[in-house]
Amino acid sequence: MEALTTAAGALVLVGFMGAGKTSSARALAAQLDCQPLDADHEIERRLGEPIESFFDREGEAAFRAREEEVVLELLARDDLRVLALGGGALASERVRDALRPHTVVHLEVDPDDAWRRASGKGRPLARDASRFRELHEDRRALYDSVADVVIPPGERGGAVRALPALRALADAPAGTRLVWASARSGDYPVFVGRGLIASGFAYPTGGRRFVVTDENVAGMHRVAGDAVAAIRAGEAAKNLASAEWVLRRMAVAGIGHDDLVVAAGGGVVGDLAGFCAATYQRGIRHVQVPTTLVAQVDSAFGGKTGVDLPEGKNYVGAFHQPSAVIVDPSALETLPAAELAAGYAEVVKTALIAGGRLWARVRAGADPDEAVILGCLRTKLAVVAEDERDSGRRQVLNLGHTVGHAIEAATSYSRYRHGEAVGIGLLAALRLSGRDALLDEVTGLLGARGLPLKFEGPSAAEVAELVTRDKKRRGGRVPFVLVQAPGEVTHGHDVADEELLAAIEEVRA
Repeated sequence: MEALTTAAGALVLVGFMGAGKTSSARALAAQLDCQPLDADHEIERRLGEPIESFFDREGEAAFRAREEEVVLELLARDDLRVLALGGGALASERVRDALRPHTVVHLEVDPDDAWRRASGKGRPLARDASRFRELHEDRRALYDSVADVVIPPGERGGAVRALPALRALADAPAGTRLVWASARSGDYPVFVGRGLIASGFAYPTGGRRFVVTDENVAGMHRVAGDAVAAIRAGEAAKNLASAEWVLRRMAVAGIGHDDLVVAAGGGVVGDLAGFCAATYQRGIRHVQVPTTLVAQVDSAFGGKTGVDLPEGKNYVGAFHQPSAVIVDPSALETLPAAELAAGYAEVVKTALIAGGRLWARVRAGADPDEAVILGCLRTKLAVVAEDERDSGRRQVLNLGHTVGHAIEAATSYSRYRHGEAVGIGLLAALRLSGRDALLDEVTGLLGARGLPLKFEGPSAAEVAELVTRDKKRRGGRVPFVLVQAPGEVTHGHDVADEELLAAIEEVRA
């Protein structure tokens, strides 16, 4: 078979116990027609006994010294193609340094699945469930710090399916990372790296590329394509008339099922272009190239596409997963300050849902750099993997959006940017949640970015009336997403009319 060409060296699989590194290494090696190497197996061969017995007799420090020696030798081999490392090998700084010439793939694993697979299997650090889970959490950041590629939990065959995308890393700018996205209807790669747009990076290849963008983005970013359709900028253009205009230009250009749509722009372009791809000839491929912060942390992922009606936001749409998402953080340097601030509201929302390290970073005032963008998009992808069609857990992603969408509709999608409306809606949701201290903290975060903390124009009653038309209403009621604490965000709450009206009054100028 064709030899692997990636951005660097061999494929080295890292991850916690039970992540499936050995089986994934074998599967990858079978595709690449080579012999896989397994560090733990090589250590046992040299010790002449199981790791467990040596570990128990000599202690962990002695084992780690032996492990480091063996792993460094394996990483230096000229014939190395695929290698699976033990879960603790990255504790060695020398090993982490030796990984630099290689493409490191982090196979994530849910701690419960890891315990089920590893306990009682002769693993010395898989004997105490509580300590096992602590170790899983402690090592996560270490794996991420060296990973070029992340395969999410539950995707034991994901490394093989991601192989074409792994090959494509060779054509991407240095430092590009790949996150594998999974949903019931399909999976796809997310490439994250500075300079991806300017380099002309394209994935997947083959077929013609019909670029949908807006008039602002078209003047700033040159995205490779065979034809271009530029709509007016702004939410007001996300409608059926614009969709028809794009669809007819696709037809005139002779776009077919072997071709793909490239959405280059913010959330409006992404939603509209994805909708056109989902409906044109009953569905063709599309790629998202998000150029705004809102799109890079939220709207470009998960397959929701659609356009607005005067009666409500996103009333017409379809689920249609992209074939790839190409995230270039350097595109954010072209954004006006107000647009970047609007995207920050989605960052805060996502950090509240994620909790943990992402919330700690955001609450400390971190700018939305590549690490924050990665944290946000990985949070969204994890939620979508659990619930693609918005029937359960995915509804938490609507935190702040129920009131935010109503504010947008009440002001004819022309007064507030989407992120600005979401930020105001987020404050209303925290008021409804009864979390006053968290409300004060989030108010400070949004205010520090210059975001509006109250809306002007329509009455609270008008906005409340539009909330009742939300497309997610069931049984005559609109379910709300509320916050118990960062990392504890739940959906499906019933809110009394008078409570909703009071919360909207609180955020009305």
